[in-house]
This record gives sequence, structure tokens and C-alpha cells, in this order.
Amino acid sequence: MRIICDAPGQTCNRLWTYVASVAQCAAEHKRMAILFFDWTIEDFPNLLHAPFIYYPLWHKWYLERGNGWNNYKGLTWKVTHNKTWDKIFHFLGFTKGWSTRTDTRYLQQTLPELKRIFRPKDEIMQKAEGMIAQLKQVSDIVVGVHIRRGDYATWNDGRFFYELEDYHQFMLNVKELYKDRKVSFFISSNENFSLDIFNGCHCSRFGQEPSGAILDLYTLSLCDRIIGPFSSYSRWASFIGEIPLCFLEVKNQQFSESDFSKIVDYFHFENGKEILDW
Repeated sequence: MRIICDAPGQTCNRLWTYVASVAQCAAEHKRMAILFFDWTIEDFPNLLHAPFIYYPLWHKWYLERGNGWNNYKGLTWKVTHNKTWDKIFHFLGFTKGWSTRTDTRYLQQTLPELKRIFRPKDEIMQKAEGMIAQLKQVSDIVVGVHIRRGDYATWNDGRFFYELEDYHQFMLNVKELYKDRKVSFFISSNENFSLDIFNGCHCSRFGQEPSGAILDLYTLSLCDRIIGPFSSYSRWASFIGEIPLCFLEVKNQQFSESDFSKIVDYFHFENGKEILDW
């Protein structure tokens, strides 16, 4: 049995932490356990209840009682940021899922099953599908725009931090690429701003919704194209939705159709382009 013992970052980092092991266990009919699952786990019922995946610390009655979830998050942080526990896990032969991102052996082989296992609950998918259907009524192509700022102002010395005006120009450049087609944009962001700033671009986004980050993520996965800065978030949307993605690398970026390609694993596009481990 493979036991995943780490909990790196936010939800999409966790999904990338799980996926290689899920693929291997699905292909080889083996079992696995996830010790420190992400707090959004209930948004993924097929993952939570997969018959070959176990969650030793999943006790719904406790997690939803009093301060249960905060206690669990505190425990997760303490244990996964502790050298003594690292040594214990290593001695026991447990696996750090983040280190399995280079294990691509079973990803394409099991992709249909992965899409089923990692499908969010129906309420989320129905909203996501409804948003795309609405945009498709007035356009030929829907481009998902992942706007991530916040910590990107300092991450990698701000190299991939863009102002909202920059995103507007990216969108106008995409419109120029597809000038013979009607283009709409789905905006995914955790920031609160008016879409009026994107003058000349037909845009939609969700308001305050339950499971908003997962809803945005899987709506991106239903778009025809995705643009955004380097991120495990848009990378997952491209992989699980098999949607061509183009990372935003410079402020004056122009686009060609060949710039868009599907993510086939954490470090590679379908066209063979390699992604650095930022």
C-alpha cells in the first residue's frame, strides 16, 4: 500500500500530489492512503469514496464538531513541517506525493478514470457547465483567464505578476488571434474587481459561491483555451479537462495557435514543451 504523508500548499498542489499514485493504484489494482487530505475533499466525492483509497484521519463526525477542522489543519501543519516526523515517515516507507510529480507512467493510460475520480460534486459541475453554456450562446470560443496576483507580487521576484490592465491587453491579443470568431472570456480570480475594466471583451465570472475555488477551477477545465501565469491551478484545469493552455510569460505577449497545448503531466505540454520547476 502506498501512503502519502505530505500536504504541500493549496488544493491544486494537493491534487498534483495525489494523481500519480491514484493513477498507479488504479492501473495496478493496488491500495493507497492519504493521511493529510485537503480541506476541500468533500467537493470530490468520487475521490473521497474511491474503494482503493483510504483516509485514516477522516472522521466526519469529529471534523464538523466544534473546532474539529481547525484542529485537523493545525495537526497537518505541525506534522508535515517537522524533521522528526519526516524521519518517522521515511523509516515507515511512506511517500511524499509532491516527489511523484515526475511519475508519468500511468497518467494517460488511466486518464478517463482519473477524470471520473477527480470530478467534483454535481452541484459544482452543473454551475460550471451552465456558465460555459451561457457564454457559448454568444460566442464561438470561450477562453478561460486565470488571474492570479496577491502572492505573485513577490513570488519569483514578481516576474509573473501582472496588473489588471495587462490582463486586459492579453485578452485583446487573444481576440486578435481569433478575430474571425466570436470570443468570450471566463474570468477566474480570488480578487474582487469590476469586469468593466476589460472594455471590449465579453466576460463573465462567478460571484461569491460555495466552493468558489473548485468551481472556478473546473469551469476553466471546460473552456476552449486557457491563459494565465505559471500555476499548478491552470495546469490542473488543462490536464483534467484536456484543454490547451498558454502560460503568460511577458507583459507584451502575443499569441499564436501553436502557443496553446494541453498539459499531459506536471512538467510537460502535449507539444513536448517542458515546464521549469519554479
